[in-house]
Amino acid sequence: MSNPQENPTVAHPEPIPAPTGIVVGIDGSEQSNCALIWAAREAKLRKSQLHLVTAYTVPIFAASGLDGGYATVDDDVIRQGAEAVLREAAGKVADLQVDLDARVENGDAAGVLLELSETAELLVFGTRGRGGFMGRLLGSVSSALPAHAKCPTVTIPLSCAARLGEGKVDEEPAPEVENIVTVGVDGSGQALYAVLVAAEQAERYGATLRVICAVKPYTGSLSWIPAPVDRDALFAEIQLQLDAGEKWLSSHFPTLPIEVQLVEGSAVDVLVKASETSELLVMGTKGRGGFAGMMLGSTTDGVRHHTKGPVMVVRNHEDPRLEDRSGFGPLLQA
Repeated sequence: MSNPQENPTVAHPEPIPAPTGIVVGIDGSEQSNCALIWAAREAKLRKSQLHLVTAYTVPIFAASGLDGGYATVDDDVIRQGAEAVLREAAGKVADLQVDLDARVENGDAAGVLLELSETAELLVFGTRGRGGFMGRLLGSVSSALPAHAKCPTVTIPLSCAARLGEGKVDEEPAPEVENIVTVGVDGSGQALYAVLVAAEQAERYGATLRVICAVKPYTGSLSWIPAPVDRDALFAEIQLQLDAGEKWLSSHFPTLPIEVQLVEGSAVDVLVKASETSELLVMGTKGRGGFAGMMLGSTTDGVRHHTKGPVMVVRNHEDPRLEDRSGFGPLLQA
């Protein structure tokens, strides 16, 4: 096990193995520092290795003068700066005594992190970063990765600084965080797998799992429908499916406290509000939202751009525990 208090090796003369633990994108910004601290604590909880990664591209610009042509910035200078960023980052989490390594990659940040996600356990990054070493704004990176990463991704907004102990002294205190993991569902298969991942995370935290389904309120925009929408019948149908899902989930996590909430409102608004006081918000991607009108693909993007807490996005995955879901009651019909 490496000693994080020693200088991490950031220049590797030989290729190092692909990461199998938690990968966190670092660029030296406040946003990536929040992501770093969250990732380090998660690595300690899971007893996983922590991989600090920064990426850069060497800028090319047109040369002036009679000689013409193109010139590049010295690659060694940029790499040394990137290595300094990683050393500083490693020092910030040295007291957690996690097993870590640090690496500088040459290339597009999103492409580098996407490639590392093929073997990683978890990919963590901040939002709206400005650090140059990631090769592009972290906001752009974090928008591109969740839909394409091969492993779950966690976005850490700067608003998490206070809860992570990174906030400024004169800032208003953040809302009190409850020991709850929240997961948004819409009846799709993607949401079912996300619920399993959220349940596993709640068990790690010793937390309650809160399952939320939000149904869009009836508005004048639906007035063209020939027959009026029976809201009571719709809610009753969804509640039957949620109750069946809770029984199924309890069969796989018998000791896990579970709360199920069916609410009327915008899914984005409901889940953003929940993120303020949840340890973690978990969502799937590209759900079809048959009974709730909650397209998980678009909802996930909306929540991630406005979240007040950590958001984990889970791509759909085959899981043997999904096979017995139909035995517990009604399922959404696609």
